[in-house]
Amino acid sequence: DRIEIELPPPPRLELRPEPIPLTIVYEDEDLLVVEKPAGMVVHPGAGVSEGTLANALCFYFQQLSAVGGALRPGIVHRLDRETSGLLVVAKNERAHDALSEQFSRREVQKFYRALVIGEVTPREGRITAPIGRHPVHRTMMTVRPPGQGRDALTLYRVIETIGDFSLLDVEIKTGRTHQIRVHLHALGHPVVGDAVYGRALWTKVRDPVLRQAMAQLGRHFLHAYRLGFRHPRSGQKLEFTSPLPEELTAFLALARERATSSAA
Repeated sequence: DRIEIELPPPPRLELRPEPIPLTIVYEDEDLLVVEKPAGMVVHPGAGVSEGTLANALCFYFQQLSAVGGALRPGIVHRLDRETSGLLVVAKNERAHDALSEQFSRREVQKFYRALVIGEVTPREGRITAPIGRHPVHRTMMTVRPPGQGRDALTLYRVIETIGDFSLLDVEIKTGRTHQIRVHLHALGHPVVGDAVYGRALWTKVRDPVLRQAMAQLGRHFLHAYRLGFRHPRSGQKLEFTSPLPEELTAFLALARERATSSAA
């Protein structure tokens, strides 16, 4: 006997334009630089089909690079959902190819502000641990033994120690998934508010007021504040900066206030 099974065609994947407000830092005929807010996914995937940066871009711009596919118009690089900050978007294939080449050659300058738990020592360093998929929790990443993950390079510098926190300036030379969060967690200093990597270490924050504020932050304390690259057409060096969002500035102010009062 022969059994025939007729499967329905897979659902057609379409990007629905949505009038989501965008903060555009810079725009010309080849590219734009936008500030992504925390809580926004860059493009559809893994059960997310709306409310993404790609949905917004599709609404406001008819002409964007299609190199990344229909669901990723103009998308050259990404930020995690809860990470805010600067992203460059390509308007045409030429710009997309040129920018992607700069990313692959590690020529793009990507700097972040991160507030982490604990006093980080040494105050300046390089983290080179390879990163790969977690063997058990498949939605998570983790540091892996040499040869079992992709190479990753994170540079950090302590700007300020604030009670049980350290404010870091972080530069990444590679762009692995969750790279900064995974590397800092492996260092024993998870990013403040990161509910995925290092929540068990939140108890290291001794002040109950700050622990509660951290739980109520609604995001992790990671902001892509500086982005530098060469213009894909002219070759001119471009650099953009973005201030800390209000909720992160407020948390920093509270942490400084509590640290000062406890030291008095």
